[in-house]
Amino acid sequence: MALFPKYSKTREGQNVVMEQRLLKAVNNLILNAETCTGCGICVDTCPEEAIVLGPVGATRRGAIDYAEPVDIDPEKCSYCGVCVIMCPFNAMTLKIDGEERLPILEKEGFPTYDMVTTIDDEKCTRCTICDEVCPRDAIIRDVPAFEGGDEAGKPRQSALETKTTFTVDTEKCDYCGICGELCPSITVIRKAATPETVKIEGDVEWEESTCDGCEICVEACPTEAITVEREIISKKLPGKVDIHEDDCCTCTWCVQTCPEEAITVEKIFEGEIEIYPEKCPGGCSTCVEVCPCNALYLPSPLPAKEMKGMIEPNIAINKDFCIFCGACVNACPSEDAIILRRTAFRMEEKDTDLFRDIKKKLLTTRTSKVKETTPGKVEVKVLGEVEAA
Repeated sequence: MALFPKYSKTREGQNVVMEQRLLKAVNNLILNAETCTGCGICVDTCPEEAIVLGPVGATRRGAIDYAEPVDIDPEKCSYCGVCVIMCPFNAMTLKIDGEERLPILEKEGFPTYDMVTTIDDEKCTRCTICDEVCPRDAIIRDVPAFEGGDEAGKPRQSALETKTTFTVDTEKCDYCGICGELCPSITVIRKAATPETVKIEGDVEWEESTCDGCEICVEACPTEAITVEREIISKKLPGKVDIHEDDCCTCTWCVQTCPEEAITVEKIFEGEIEIYPEKCPGGCSTCVEVCPCNALYLPSPLPAKEMKGMIEPNIAINKDFCIFCGACVNACPSEDAIILRRTAFRMEEKDTDLFRDIKKKLLTTRTSKVKETTPGKVEVKVLGEVEAA
């Protein structure tokens, strides 16, 4: 019996760790089971056929705990890293002797996705919309917190870059102290009054860093001695908003919702997807729950008067957000309810036999017909191969 290589599969929190222990090296392929969407792209791209689909719908909905969205055989796996490169959701990691590495890329033996994810800093107003709508938490909003959204945040008057001037007409000012009572940015200092002069004299001090230019002092001054002028130097909040490319699945939610049209994202897959609601089992909603791009939804009921001669659809898709990943197809229990056809994908192509074989598999039309062949493993229905666009 050979001592090496040795193989193992262990669970460490949300990670499933496949290990190949050689005499002088240890290779680990790590699957983040929570990040994995069950899209099955790794299944199609694995050159050793070491990855198979698991019960995607059941695992993603938390209905079972004995399986993962995909299952990896640590003995079949060659630890080449192709699945790591091709996973659009960054759910795979390859480590060699504890270090994250992809030797196949180091040797320039495989292409990578041609990612286009940019935010125009000049157009971006640092709002919170893209951060909130992104289904993959790929937006990095490096903007200070302010008191409106966080009690411990910075004062609102420090949000914009401004220049404020505060002047007091000493001929008019009688040092009544009202401005100082109203505003913490103003301090009225009176000299001690004497019975000899019976004259109130003093000084008005102002702190620019805490003044927000509200002009309450101007409005409340009984002698109209105060003038406040506030110049806005920049209307943008401080900081920067960016896209974490490794986490971006190119769904374009941020692009479609940005009010300033400041974001450019190109989808990594092109294709067509068709939903046939009449074949969808009512009350299921599995595809909605597993869709990593929030593209599938349960449509709002139509008024009865608008449904004459119609069957109300129980499922719908916004194709603007679909990246044709295939998770819905892999999870749907109803035959032919969803048909997916990829036609192209954005990659810095390298003309190798391996890449051509993978491309052929990824461009194969497929439809829903999930069948659990053995516990933890499923099959889907393939309709046939198509030519690349």
